[in-house]
This record gives sequence, C-alpha cells and structure tokens, in this order.
Amino acid sequence: MAASFTRCSFLVTVAVLLLALTIGSAHGHGSKGGLSSTFYDKSCPGVQDIVRRVIQDARVADARIPASLIRLHFHDCFVQGCDGSILLDDDLQMMIQSEKGVPANDNSARGFPVVDDIKRALEQACPGVVSCADILAIASEVSVQLAGGPHWRVLLGRRDGTSTNIESANDLPSPFDPLETLQEKFRNFGLDNTDLVALQGAHTFGRVQCQFTLQNCTAGQADEALENLDQATPDVFDNKYYGNLLRGRAQIASDQVMLTDPAAATTTAPIVLWFSHSEKDFFKNFAASMIKMGNIGLLTGKDGEVRNNCRRVNRKHY
Repeated sequence: MAASFTRCSFLVTVAVLLLALTIGSAHGHGSKGGLSSTFYDKSCPGVQDIVRRVIQDARVADARIPASLIRLHFHDCFVQGCDGSILLDDDLQMMIQSEKGVPANDNSARGFPVVDDIKRALEQACPGVVSCADILAIASEVSVQLAGGPHWRVLLGRRDGTSTNIESANDLPSPFDPLETLQEKFRNFGLDNTDLVALQGAHTFGRVQCQFTLQNCTAGQADEALENLDQATPDVFDNKYYGNLLRGRAQIASDQVMLTDPAAATTTAPIVLWFSHSEKDFFKNFAASMIKMGNIGLLTGKDGEVRNNCRRVNRKHY
C-alpha cells in the first residue's frame, strides 16, 4: 500500500494546488429547487431548537446518534431523492415495503426512535407543518455541529413521499464498492468527485460493524461487533479521517480506494490530500455538498405530503 502512495504522490501534489483554486466556486449556497432556509420562520419558528434539544438528550445515552442520523439522511436522499422514504415501515394495507430491510440498511440503519421523538415534539409545537424529510436534513446539520463540525443554513420545504423504492435502495453505495462504482453512483445524482470525498468524510465519526471493515472481525468477534471509524476521535467531526486515509488506516475499503485506486491520482486523491491539510476547507466543502445532496429529487409545493407519523403515510389515501 505504501508503494501505491508513492506512485501517486507527484500527481496528487500538483493536482491539489489546482483543486484548491477551482473547486470552491462550484459549491454555492442559497435557495435552490423551491427550498429556503426561512421556510418555517413563520409556521414553526422553533423548529431548529426543538430538533437540537431532542438530539442533545438522545446523545447523552447514545454517543452514536449524531452519526446515525446523518447516515439516515444520506440513505434517504440516495433513494428516489430526499423524501423521507427510508423512515417508512412495512405497510401491507398501503402496499409499502420498507427500505429498512435492504442489505445496506438491515440491522445497520438506526436512530429511528430519535426521529420519532423529534416528530412528536414538532407535532406538539406546530402540528402538520414540518415534514419528515426536513427533519432528517435539520437533524444532520445539528448532529454535525454538536460533534464539532461546521454549521450551514439548511434549506427547507421538502415534502414527504408516499412510496418506497426497493430497487434503488438495493443500489446504495456499499463499503465494498470500487472507486469507479462510487463515482458512478454519486454522478447519477449530480454529485462530483469533490462531493464524493467531502460526503465520505462523514465517516470521521461513528461506528461500523467489523464485518464491513478491511480488517474484518477478529477471532471470536461477532459480525455485528462495532469498531470506531476514526480510532483517535470517534465522536468528533473533524478532518482526521483524511489523515487516516493517507496512512492507509481507513476502516472501510470504499474509503481507502479514494487514495489507492489507480484512477484516484487525478480524481479523488488530490482532494483527500487537500482536506487532510485544511479542516477549514473540508468543513466548507462538506457543508456545500450536504446542501447539494439535500436537493436531490425534491417534492415541494403540493407534491407528496407532510406525514403525521414518519413511519407511515397519512391515511387520507384510503
């Protein structure tokens, strides 16, 4: 692995200088796709504070919650857009098969009770106003900030979907995907190499089951045994993740390939190096990429609905 780093080093060093000058301009902020950071200012002015309070309470008992919540947002947006479909349970009467049972989510996606608590609190404060899809978007920003990461103005106004998409959920990015496959999956949603490297940086905090790691499980260790994604600061959102990649210490194969794949030298590796040197630039681009991802497949206006219960579509459809 060290040899592959050496072969890439020259191209990486040159390319990173160009990237630092050019990439930032492609990551703009502001209102997009009918969304606005002020969407709930009149209808539910305390929405951010309510979400923050519930997450703060939850992380006291479970330090993994912030990382778990942002993962739900990722896995929601990468399946037919950011419409809260990952939150739906099986519902035979409504002919809904839950995305929670696909391999990428089964016994892995978590934090659903915290989303329920947030929804319950919001329904008490402003009934029928805040969508479950927006809850995931707000919870992601709050979770990152509580863990020491960047703040960004979350664009809001999403509506909830009334269906799931099992075929698309079965094609979520995998911890075993090669670089070309990862790039294609991100490109399919309008996300470029900077978005890929920045969003993978969410692996700077949280846990992973040992069966999905490069080292796999040790003798006698259950497949579901947890390992820290970042051994040094597992509950802090920082840029140490990229230093781990440079030292060949990524826990997940699909992270390490951003540096070791033959195609990485001129695509993702310079960005890894850039972010490892500048936490400020990582934070800036992560925030921009989260906003960009949050605009995938939007339902706004009269499309979709605002669910009363994030686990079930509203019964008005009968």
